[in-house]
Amino acid sequence: MDNNMTAERRQAGTILLAGPTASGKSALAIAIAEEFDGVIINADSMQIYSGLRVLTARPSAGEEARVPHRLYGILDPADDCNAARWRDMALDEIRAAKAAGKLPIVVGGTGLYFDILTNGIAEIPEISKDVRDRLRELQREAGNEVIHAMLTAKDPEMAARLNVGDTQRLLRALEVVEETGVPLTDWQRRAPAGSILEGPRLHLALLPDRAWLYARIEARLDWMLEEGGALEEVRALTARGLDPALPAMKALGVPELMAVLAGALDADIARARIKMLTRRYAKRQMTWVRNKMCEANRSSAQDLESLKADFFPFIRRFLLTNGG
Repeated sequence: MDNNMTAERRQAGTILLAGPTASGKSALAIAIAEEFDGVIINADSMQIYSGLRVLTARPSAGEEARVPHRLYGILDPADDCNAARWRDMALDEIRAAKAAGKLPIVVGGTGLYFDILTNGIAEIPEISKDVRDRLRELQREAGNEVIHAMLTAKDPEMAARLNVGDTQRLLRALEVVEETGVPLTDWQRRAPAGSILEGPRLHLALLPDRAWLYARIEARLDWMLEEGGALEEVRALTARGLDPALPAMKALGVPELMAVLAGALDADIARARIKMLTRRYAKRQMTWVRNKMCEANRSSAQDLESLKADFFPFIRRFLLTNGG
């Protein structure tokens, strides 16, 4: 731990650490927390759910025990967590960390979470259970094409943006316009509302070489399937018979491994498909970091010691500059 930092200085700011999957964010966050007396706060939309530690690459139990981790595995997969709800929980954890004189370290790869935390979004009213259940039942019976057609009639701008295969976002957009009578695109254009993160922030971003990252993604997935127990996690999830439209059921690898367990997809084909989808996801994450975290201190380092060497001087300067 860095003994040069007083509790008052440590509680002044917040670190926001973003980057693509498999880039080493979790290990770096732990190193920062150990060095600067921090609390790690999850900003990954899938790691918030329990039961999928391996497949979502959530820190291990041993890693979580080394330093305080918050918002990891706190929700049941049957829960439907949206960005605004996460924002409220994250702000509570950030305030609690600061009150304890610790450094909040928000870490993850879900760009929307960082956006809403720092910039806010229009506060959309809660969707009623009746509307949600009705539309999800329609999706199960009639398919995404019908949902997309209904959305085209009510919110053509949003429908044009969304792929027919994107079940979760299609349902969300249709739920909003059905519940409120206002298209989601109109809600998004409204002035941001609700609480956002206050105080100084230090943005850190990992942008490793793409070829190196893709090799890490593939090696990690092989481990998940062969040794980590990912298939067993999905087997337990499948046994619960949850709504396939729930966010946790859309986690990378879950639909494909469910199909393997049902005998509807060859295991090797599923493995290749999950790797491809994860590479695409990582590419989108890196694009978001480049476009949305322009002010971030960036590193392309490929090992923890190099990342520490790149970022620790920025953190020390940030804490000294923005102290209480």
